[in-house]
Amino acid sequence: MIHKITVVVPVYNAEAYIGKTIQSVLAQSYSDFEVILVNDGSQDCSIEICQQFHDPRIKILHQENQGPAAARNLGIRHAQGEYVAFLDGDDLWTEDKLAKHIEHLDRNPEVGVSFCPSRFIDDQGKEMGLLQLTKMSGITPIDLLCRTPIGNGSVPVIRKSILEAIEFVNDAGEVCYFNPDRRLHPSEDVECWIRIALKTKCQFEGIPEALTLYRISSQSHSAQLMKKLHSWEAMLQDLEDWAPLEAQEWNAPAMSYQYRHLARRAVSLRDRRMSIDLIHQAISTYPAILVEEPHRTLQTLFAAYLLKVLPKSWYRGFEAIAVQITGAMQRYRMNSQLQMRSTEST
Repeated sequence: MIHKITVVVPVYNAEAYIGKTIQSVLAQSYSDFEVILVNDGSQDCSIEICQQFHDPRIKILHQENQGPAAARNLGIRHAQGEYVAFLDGDDLWTEDKLAKHIEHLDRNPEVGVSFCPSRFIDDQGKEMGLLQLTKMSGITPIDLLCRTPIGNGSVPVIRKSILEAIEFVNDAGEVCYFNPDRRLHPSEDVECWIRIALKTKCQFEGIPEALTLYRISSQSHSAQLMKKLHSWEAMLQDLEDWAPLEAQEWNAPAMSYQYRHLARRAVSLRDRRMSIDLIHQAISTYPAILVEEPHRTLQTLFAAYLLKVLPKSWYRGFEAIAVQITGAMQRYRMNSQLQMRSTEST
């Protein structure tokens, strides 16, 4: 049976979350979908949990551990849907996620990649009061590099024809869409979006509703930030090979915005030295970041130094207030975007 949309879920050691992740797909208000669960060499009980779901729309594929890019590639190769949606094994969707994106893509044939904001949740699935909110339209390649409008791997819904337009064959003779080179993990998503933007010229457009619940793990640590930085550097080096002019122009701002992003993550991890070092690198690499986005840049700088000078208890209190204010502002902004979209559609 051919379905309208294929949902690809890479599964790797996600036994604590994968059951609820699958349930959030099966609970969708739009039901004409298939789910491809790709076992990426899990060593826990993830696949046993997956096998407990007896739904004919679910297919389970297996591969040795090769990383999420290779898992998505395997899922796409087996996808029969006109559209392909991606969901990581520890994230969740609201029940109208697929319906909203399918309506968006059906109504706008020029849009190749539909995305949305996310709500942050913790290890227990409790909402943290913050949104991953970004630019919704007029997305350029430099936006993809600097402002990451597609904030995580559980957000996008993409026309399969767009993915087929960027496919390539790797050294192992496999058809790929995401680059499975593990040097790029976890930046392989952005590398794929950049190739889509440059090679297909399709539009990226967002729905101003938080339809994805993105899990922030309490087990995060500073070493992961360095891994992200190294993967980002590798991604930009690869960009030089096939888009040298663009890479030369975009390198400094792309590195600067990534330094700032990692500085904000270092602040949340309470790593004083790293947060200060990273925000300083952001400003020195591309001073124009202070002009382009002064609020977020100075806010990050201020937070890094507050973390350095304030006692931990004082900082926690300041952070709690800042989270409440930021969350309220984000919700107001998203509601404004939604009202504007509703007005334009009437």
